[in-house]
Amino acid sequence: MRTPFYALVVVTNQSGVARGYFPETALTAVEQRLRSLLPAPLQGFYYCPHAPQGNIPAYVQTCDCRKPAPGLLLRAAAEHGIDLECSWMIGDILNDVEAGHQAGCRSILIDNGSQTEWVLTPRRVPDFKAIDLSLAADYILQTDTHAAKQSNPTLAQPH
Repeated sequence: MRTPFYALVVVTNQSGVARGYFPETALTAVEQRLRSLLPAPLQGFYYCPHAPQGNIPAYVQTCDCRKPAPGLLLRAAAEHGIDLECSWMIGDILNDVEAGHQAGCRSILIDNGSQTEWVLTPRRVPDFKAIDLSLAADYILQTDTHAAKQSNPTLAQPH
């Protein structure tokens, strides 16, 4: 049986840079820590350091990379050859869900209490909710494996 391959990419808003809480260079340590914690190789780490209400003039702007805009997802897809229609965006707030949908992905909300503003629009309704990343990953594997078997019955047979 074939095993699907997923490129694991992190896209994150880091408005603390624009607000002066930490320098942009601190994000290198964040990326390194994530790489050490994740059970799969991290293909890319993309961040938006901007915030319209920031304190550091160089980062005070409205941009296309700050979620819910899809800019970081589009950039990651272009740089890694990722088909966004076959991809999943997993996040813990509805802005993540919206960014995923705007980029053409299916989206999963990790419902861990981080979402404080439940403003639902069609783009902000997740395709699935999970309580943690592990359950989200299980759902993706089950969903995509089932879809692959439906479209190619030979995948359902052991080789």
